Amino acid sequence: MTTNTTLQDRQDIADLMTGWIHRDLGDWERLKGLFHPDSRIEITWFEGPAHEFVDASARMGASAFRTKHLITAPVVTFSADGTRAVSETNAVIIGENTDLRLGCEGHNRFVDRLEKRDGVWRISDRKSVYDFASFTFPAGPVDVDPRAVDRHPREYAALAYLLEATGYPVGRVFATRGSELERDLKESASAWLHERTDG
Repeated sequence: MTTNTTLQDRQDIADLMTGWIHRDLGDWERLKGLFHPDSRIEITWFEGPAHEFVDASARMGASAFRTKHLITAPVVTFSADGTRAVSETNAVIIGENTDLRLGCEGHNRFVDRLEKRDGVWRISDRKSVYDFASFTFPAGPVDVDPRAVDRHPREYAALAYLLEATGYPVGRVFATRGSELERDLKESASAWLHERTDG
């Protein structure tokens, strides 16, 4: 089956992935531009409409918790008609709470559903799969509560610990590498990709 896509489609989607730099730079309007108006996002500390995520990120940006994201090129699968795509993108989340003198490094994969509406690709749904994470100590060793760490899956426990210590609770279990949640997430995305869109 031939997919009706072009190199420009792939470049546009790659630009959406690397556009996450707008979050690190605090360019909130450009960050909103990555998403369709009705899009949703589900990550450790936020679940809901993407526009609300951007506003919440702005508030986080004013806190002692700082983050930086390193993003790779996405692996993209298109629908047959070329109007939908699912991408999987490796990322590294580097975080630090400057008041706590504690940081973390988390490795994850964004699994995005993307739609081309009126000729423009944007994200319609973003979820994350967490591969592994560890603590960093930018200013030297500090104490970490092992019981608080153990409340979360090892794959993102360091990230969750730092988020919660900063006032951003992690309310449920999220997909980790090889988990049933990861399998279900990808199966659901694949089913969405192959839905008929011609009514």
